[in-house]
Amino acid sequence: MGMMKTLAFVAATMVPMGAQAFEINAMTDAERQIFREEVRAYLLDNPNVLVEAMNVLEKQQQDAEFKADELMLQQNADALLNDGISHVSGNLNGDITIVEFMDYRCGYCRKAKPEVAELISSDGNIKLITKEYPILGDDSTESAKMAIAVLQLFGGEAYEKVHNALMEFNGPMNEKSIRMLSKRHGLDADKILARMDGPEVADHIAQMHELGRRMQVSGTPTFVVGGTILRGYVPLKGMRSIVAAERKLKE
Repeated sequence: MGMMKTLAFVAATMVPMGAQAFEINAMTDAERQIFREEVRAYLLDNPNVLVEAMNVLEKQQQDAEFKADELMLQQNADALLNDGISHVSGNLNGDITIVEFMDYRCGYCRKAKPEVAELISSDGNIKLITKEYPILGDDSTESAKMAIAVLQLFGGEAYEKVHNALMEFNGPMNEKSIRMLSKRHGLDADKILARMDGPEVADHIAQMHELGRRMQVSGTPTFVVGGTILRGYVPLKGMRSIVAAERKLKE
């Protein structure tokens, strides 16, 4: 926040309710200089006022962000939870749903993967919806295209095997690597390669990117846990705490 805005905010906390006509931008240069000197002197004598004012401002910003997230979740609930094209795993009847926007070449997505898996298996009552969200270059896009093609052609079980393999694969994603991964999992590489360049896969990725745009997803991983949006990696302990808090809200 700029100095003038800071002074104005602090001054607003200092000016009595009956003096709300105060307007710093209406001052002359001389009046403004006097005002700054008075504010500085006051804050030197009462430094706690600045701390209190900044705490109030921070809470106001947090509340505004929470309301914005709440509105985004309401407006995009169907696309997040019921798009009919994203892979769904875990407990399909779970009382908590986690939506993950992920990229196969994202280091923090790879770091989060075993912890998310542990959370879901140890909890037993969580549904996971995976949103393919390639944003880190051509290898990310080709990886997502392969995973989506496998999901569309061969279903969820085959998808999970390929998904896990792609999360560990570090080489370039080209025809050779796609054929190698397909063979490893007993899948028809020709069908996968043809599907990857088809409109069904392109439409899937386009829908994910559009949803991400509406949800202001600027990086991966991004999680939606019930009514909470988590932008970035969160350790297992933190995820468990958030799940517990979401359950408590349902009581």
